[in-house]
Amino acid sequence: MTAAQLPPVAPEVTATLVEDLSPRLRKRLDAAVTKLGARPTHRDGDTVTIAVDDETELRLHAPGGVVTTADAISCGCLLAPACVHRAAAACAAPTADPAPEPAGRPDRAVPEPAPTADPARTPTPAPDSAASPEVASPAQRAAADALWSAGAAVLEAGVDGAGAVTQAVLLRAAHTARLRQLPRAAGAALSVVTLLRAARAGDPSYRTADLVTALAELLGTAHRVGTASGAELAAVRGRARRPYSPDGSMRLYGLFTEPVVTDSGHGGARTWVAGSDGRLCTVGDVAPGGVARALGVADRAVRLGDSALTHRELGRAGLAVSGATVSPDGRLGAGKGVKAVSARGAAWTDPPLAALWDTPPSEQAARALRSISRYADPEGGGGDLLFLDVELLGAVRESAGTCLLALCEGGTAVRLTVADDDPALAHRDNLTLLATAPGTRLRIIGRLVPAPHPRLTLLACSHPTGQGTIDLGFDRLRRADLPDPAAPVHLAPPQPDSSGAHSPLYLLERRVEQTVPAGRAALGMLGDVTAETRRIRRAGLPTAAGLLAALCASAAQRERDLFGRLLPADTDGFATYWLSAARYTAAVAESLCAAAWNPTRDGQAAHVGRGA
Repeated sequence: MTAAQLPPVAPEVTATLVEDLSPRLRKRLDAAVTKLGARPTHRDGDTVTIAVDDETELRLHAPGGVVTTADAISCGCLLAPACVHRAAAACAAPTADPAPEPAGRPDRAVPEPAPTADPARTPTPAPDSAASPEVASPAQRAAADALWSAGAAVLEAGVDGAGAVTQAVLLRAAHTARLRQLPRAAGAALSVVTLLRAARAGDPSYRTADLVTALAELLGTAHRVGTASGAELAAVRGRARRPYSPDGSMRLYGLFTEPVVTDSGHGGARTWVAGSDGRLCTVGDVAPGGVARALGVADRAVRLGDSALTHRELGRAGLAVSGATVSPDGRLGAGKGVKAVSARGAAWTDPPLAALWDTPPSEQAARALRSISRYADPEGGGGDLLFLDVELLGAVRESAGTCLLALCEGGTAVRLTVADDDPALAHRDNLTLLATAPGTRLRIIGRLVPAPHPRLTLLACSHPTGQGTIDLGFDRLRRADLPDPAAPVHLAPPQPDSSGAHSPLYLLERRVEQTVPAGRAALGMLGDVTAETRRIRRAGLPTAAGLLAALCASAAQRERDLFGRLLPADTDGFATYWLSAARYTAAVAESLCAAAWNPTRDGQAAHVGRGA
């Protein structure tokens, strides 16, 4: 059995089932989750049955695809309903999000680089004035404090110690936060739970950096609830469901279609279109189903008015829409009042689409970086896409695999990677084939990947023959589509990397990441970091050196009472230092990324943090 075979379970259901367990059964819960994962399942309509053993069955009833009540999980064992099996099934299943927002970047919410966290977590009182900006209510502050405590507990225990009981505390805090109108923080908590489960299950797609980002978003947002006011508070609260606003009549031109596959088991397709003014919008169809659903949805009609175009057809055609509604992130609404008919599309080289490629790469990268900054307040959709004209240079081997090197305007060498490595999708095969055609010139669309060198996930490109476009997640190139390999090839030399790739900042980043798998205590046992802080200071990064020293000192600090017994660790203090270090490293890394895309400007930023 895998998590994808079980229906998603509402966070409050899992939390309730775990809370109802006796202390003895809570100790057995993680083992029960593991054991249940090895048992066979059977689906019959809205009900999934798990064979606990040869004589006992466990049933999850999910009308509408989601388990919404504790009674919907029933067990046939003698101890039911007070058995461990019901809670184990809920913990093994994906966590349902009342407002899933599958995005092209991996299940990660992306919040604004705020200055490093203030160790003083005392909320700022609102001024005693009738005109004072709105501040969080006491209930919202209490919910944020619960989220902070739950996130700090994860840092204390690490992945290894953050089992089902710790996750249930997070789920309860997330549910409470959503009830208190704090959907952004609640969503961050759910992301942390999803990543913890992936890490503990040995999921090959899990990356520690993703959990670092999710934890920092959770802690940072929870902290800001108590200090923000006015417009900042509205951004910190977030929106549970993005409202759609009327946009009248729109003439839309298809750009491309990408598969959407999320860690929560959702799958589907998203088609990108541009208006006559160049504004980007999307038409999506995402629901539980994973990669199989993504492949099927691409050839289904889009859910917009009376249009009969499929997603893949719309990516190369056009629409005339009346009564259009658009969400702040660019999603087109499909309400009853929306009318849409097929219309002529436009080539990438013709107006209005051609204008998307006119903006210099450095300006596009700066805009995208603002949009996807790890801790940025959410902005409009499409800001992370780059539109480039490139010349392919060939394959480059990296520690994580092979990517494609290309040269874009200004002599900047860009590394192009796959958007999804699932073999059922065409991304990897297409990139591998393109790597065999150096010298080929293409017009491409990619999504920015923050790195100390120019890097994109490749989503779509012009056909190598110049006829049409390729959706690289769905369409499969053939060798016959590539230029004649015997043709002479002119290779421009790649731009030297002056992006701070050898920055000693990694010494702080490494400690931030090391905390997540094993917890605070493991970091505290790493010993003296004087040599590391000295090296960082020599590189001109005194703030990073101070943060590293403070982080490791806080991890190692354990005070004793008058009888020599260890007192509880200061989890809040350690979480504050960790959050400050995580935010700082992200801000510096984003600065280096921006400098890497702008090699012609004054090299000062490019040399920030270079190795000593």
